[in-house]
This record gives sequence, C-alpha cells and structure tokens, in this order.
Amino acid sequence: MKYELKMQEKFLAIVLLDLVGSTKFVQKYGAMHAARLFQAHDRLTRSLCYKFNGREIDRSDGFLLSFDRTIDAVNFALCYQRDIPPKTKLKCRIGIHWGKIIEVTQDDVFVAANAKKVELEGISKNIAARTMSLCQGDQVLLTKEAMDSVRRYNVNMHTPKNTKYTCVGLYKFKGVAEPQVLYAVGITIESLQPPPDSEKVKRLGGPKKIKARLRDKRIKELFWWFIIRLAILEIVYFLYEGWPFFSSKFHRQMWGIDGWWFLPIDALVWFINNFDKLLEYLGRYM
Repeated sequence: MKYELKMQEKFLAIVLLDLVGSTKFVQKYGAMHAARLFQAHDRLTRSLCYKFNGREIDRSDGFLLSFDRTIDAVNFALCYQRDIPPKTKLKCRIGIHWGKIIEVTQDDVFVAANAKKVELEGISKNIAARTMSLCQGDQVLLTKEAMDSVRRYNVNMHTPKNTKYTCVGLYKFKGVAEPQVLYAVGITIESLQPPPDSEKVKRLGGPKKIKARLRDKRIKELFWWFIIRLAILEIVYFLYEGWPFFSSKFHRQMWGIDGWWFLPIDALVWFINNFDKLLEYLGRYM
C-alpha cells in the first residue's frame, strides 16, 4: 500500500510550554496525585489554547503549540501565566518564535494507530525550544522575529492590561548560526528580568536588570519611592541648617551631646580647614 506524505511550508507562531520541576513533583507527591493535577492543568491549557485559535501539536510535560498570528500566541501565554499557575500551583516557562516551518500531515491510517495528526519540522521549532529553555519560572520570552510580528498588531481586546515588552539581551543558541535578540513580555517587573546562561544558550550582552518606570510602579511602590527621597532631602536640609552647631566641638560639649559618632564630622571639618595646606603639600612633592 502506498501512502502520500502531505507537507506544507508556512509561517507560524511556535509556542513551547514547559512545566518547571515536573519530575521532582512526581517524585514528591506520587504518580497518581501528579497525574490528576497534570490532567487538570492540561484541560485548562487546551481550553485556553482553543480560545486563541491555537493548535496542539504535541504534549509531554508541557505543550508544543502553533498559532497563525503571533499576537494570539502572546495573549495565550500571558493569560496562561496570569490564570493557570495560581490554580494548579505549577510554574511554567514559555518560549515563542515566529518563523517558517514545515507542517507535516500524517496519513489517516497512521493516525488511527495513535500517530500525531500534524507534526512540525524545521529550525523554527528548535529556536522556539531554545528560547523556552532559557526562561525562568512564570516567564514568557519572544524572539526578535516574534516581536516584530507582534508589533503589527500591538494589542487587541484579549491582551491583558499593563502588558509590557522589553529587550532582555543578545543570546547565542547552540546549533543556531546567528545570535538571537530576545524579548520578555509580562505584566510584572519580575517577569521581565533578563535570564542568565543555560546549558545550550550563552548570553552575549544586554541589560543586567530591568527597572520599573515611574508610571509603571504600583501605589505601594510609589509611596515608598517618594518617602525615601523625601527622607534624603530632609537629612540634607537638617545637616545644612545644623552644620554650624554640629561642626563646633564647643557647642556640642556645652549641650552634652559630644561623642565618637561625631568623628566623621570632625574629620570633614579638619579637611575643609586644611584644604589649602593639603594642596600646597601635594604641589610641593608631586
């Protein structure tokens, strides 16, 4: 019997989703408990994938998914990280790449024997896998190609509020010729931090830390941002106004507050009073 192999070349958003510490979880809680939790996780993930018009390609301790539009893949990843880990208590990392891929459709006779209906072949799948392997827990990373594709749509009605994108650096993937510029997408500043090297990915450069912009800070963060700076200004003003008193040993002794804690001020006063002499000495011997 002769079978015809159906292959189609197309551009797709490839998503690799991996549960962090799944093997350790099975060892700790046992196969039966882990199986129940993983099945609950998979049902939630599949429902969310279908909501964003995605397709499940493969499943192990995570998922290989494909989307026709990168913005749908990003919205799936953001909604997943926001909604599913709090329910399952399982951390996940997600890598997204937009690129050319070969979509292979298997013959029905093999599908009947439990083969996967659709498979993906090509370097784009490897790049997505390398991107995912670099992620920290609860993080979503995109390649430059995926980021460029997202920019065409920017946001839509399904994109969570306060979504932020940032470049996290340049990385060299094992087995991939060209270095890859990677971006993080998330809602919290913690999810946007540059990941370190991994076994198969080397960091070549980029920001060491991503800081929150003032407009992105929460009310509590803004409160402490202003309090700390106000306290610094108060200290500076207090020292400025009280300098004639604090710099005078006579006044301190008269008020009975003199002590070793004023030694830095005494040293500064001595330095100011003898600055000209120090310059003269340095000019004489240098």
